[in-house]
Amino acid sequence: MSDEKQHDTTKAFELAIEETGKGFYVLRLYVSGLTPNSQRAIENVRKICTEHLEGRYQLEVIDIYQQPIFAREGQIVAAPTLVKELPPPLRKFIGDMSKTERILLGLDIRTKKQG
Repeated sequence: MSDEKQHDTTKAFELAIEETGKGFYVLRLYVSGLTPNSQRAIENVRKICTEHLEGRYQLEVIDIYQQPIFAREGQIVAAPTLVKELPPPLRKFIGDMSKTERILLGLDIRTKKQG
């Protein structure tokens, strides 16, 4: 590989890393019916998304009682479970998503306080 091509590849890679920092998030929240825990998880995840990812996320809420095949495909063993599909790496969180700081850290999202 020529030095010029390698420089172009490196530059493209660095740009991709920078874009990932401002990246688009694809999230799936698996819930089990309308239980209080599931409802809390939905509210908490929506709040996190609107406060920290406005305009840069896609959230899909999947009720595993109504669509159990998605639980098998996603290898979901407990509900509620939040799955971060993009940006990599894939991450899973179990519970009602009430520990906001922990979720933000796991999603690699900077809070407004951190700048």
